[in-house]
Amino acid sequence: MSKEEIVDMKIKILKGIDSAYRRLLETKVKEDGDIAVSKNGKVVLVKAKDFMDKK
Repeated sequence: MSKEEIVDMKIKILKGIDSAYRRLLETKVKEDGDIAVSKNGKVVLVKAKDFMDKK
C-alpha cells in the first residue's frame, strides 16, 4: 500500500467510527438511555442527552 492509500483508509475508518458514535448517541437519546464512560478511572453512567448537549 502506498502512503496515500493508507491515509485514505485511515480517513475512512475515522469517518466510520464517528458515524457509529453519532448513531449510538442518537439511539440512546431516543430511548432516554445512559452511556457508560470512564471518569477518573471509574465507570460512570451519563445520560445520552447530556452528551449531545456538550457535543
